[in-house]
Amino acid sequence: MLTLASVTVRTPLGFAQISGNELGIQSVRIIDEGEVSTEIPVVLKDAVQQLSEYFEGNRTEFQLKLNPKGTEFQQRVWNALLQIPFGKTTSYQQLTLQLGDPKAIRAVASANGKNPLWIIVPCHRVIGSDGSLTGYAGGLHRKQWLLDHEQPNKQQVLF
Repeated sequence: MLTLASVTVRTPLGFAQISGNELGIQSVRIIDEGEVSTEIPVVLKDAVQQLSEYFEGNRTEFQLKLNPKGTEFQQRVWNALLQIPFGKTTSYQQLTLQLGDPKAIRAVASANGKNPLWIIVPCHRVIGSDGSLTGYAGGLHRKQWLLDHEQPNKQQVLF
């Protein structure tokens, strides 16, 4: 069995805890408090670098080997999330239709909420059919920040 490596880095949203091994990144989550790692394991260097580039505004797409743990259905949902382009959103209803089962909206929402690869697998890009922000495991304030960060024409504050 391969050893799981972890690292904690500071981001504008809090501390990102990244875990993975040679098979790929298994999880990325943001927490309010943490301690920045002094060393970055080799298997996580690309993930740390690409997340840093994303937060700096220099990356719109991740190119990482991913290995999230979940059911076959969850994997299908997470793969569908990867198809949502940077700066765009979709609704839970649209995502459900894309997956081919319009009655599975609750299951799709549940799988979305269990996504272990926050930001990299962009579950934050899924919103309510009416355009409202709906649940995000990292909190709606983080979801709003990510959506604002991904807007190509950012509104400037005048005052």
